[in-house]
Amino acid sequence: MPKTWFITGASRGFGALIAAEALAQGDHVVATARYPEAVKERLGQSASLLALTLDVTNEAQARAAADAAVARFGRIDILLNNAGFGLLGAVEESSAEEVERVYRTNVFGLLAVTRAVLPHMRAQREGHVLNISSVGGYAASAGFGVYGSTKFAVEGLTEALALELKPLGIRATVIEPGLFRTDFLDASSLLPSAALIPDYDETAGATRRFAGTANHAQPGDPAKLAKALMQMVNDAEPPLRMPFGSDTIRRIEAKNAFVAQELACWRALAMSTDATAA
Repeated sequence: MPKTWFITGASRGFGALIAAEALAQGDHVVATARYPEAVKERLGQSASLLALTLDVTNEAQARAAADAAVARFGRIDILLNNAGFGLLGAVEESSAEEVERVYRTNVFGLLAVTRAVLPHMRAQREGHVLNISSVGGYAASAGFGVYGSTKFAVEGLTEALALELKPLGIRATVIEPGLFRTDFLDASSLLPSAALIPDYDETAGATRRFAGTANHAQPGDPAKLAKALMQMVNDAEPPLRMPFGSDTIRRIEAKNAFVAQELACWRALAMSTDATAA
């Protein structure tokens, strides 16, 4: 039986590639974006495709899109929360308006869409929630502190969802891509903070310079990620965390080693704060 996907940010990048792979394997796809015409231009016309307008920060619009998906295909099997964008700059350089904007999409938008879709999955006692995070949601980087913090939030939310939804027959997985050759480093996806503080030139400034030269030269192949994701969702036991890219694996291993080393160093002091038994 074909599955029905509900994908946000489906007009380009990972969203469009994954939508195309899902259609190619015979699934139904509800592809949402701010401008659904771009989805149709990218994916073409198909009875298995429903392109819908969706600004993920509009919860009423998210509920309407979820209802339209079920009206068309009868159910939603896989939710892919893909919509999002980046903020580049030191934490202090990031204005309140810039921080609020990225959180509205990357965190509050993800929550709005998830709340809209989960009632349908709970009713059918089956489903899979996929949340696109980043290697930056597991290990922080100078210059991507605020953006990374939105992905840290996505990681924590997905862990909790996995615990809450498992008894209902619904799974949750957080996807952790490294650097892939998408448009993420383009101006359409990455917002540089307006402020520049010279004291951060060696840290966040270095990341700004790297972002200006690395676009479309990243190590990851997004088409291969889309294919690998199909293999993962079709597995009987999909993981809670799914890292993609050799750079992601290296960053995860390095952070895990650092945490273990630091914990060993400070373990005695940490343990000393337990209440003494009477």
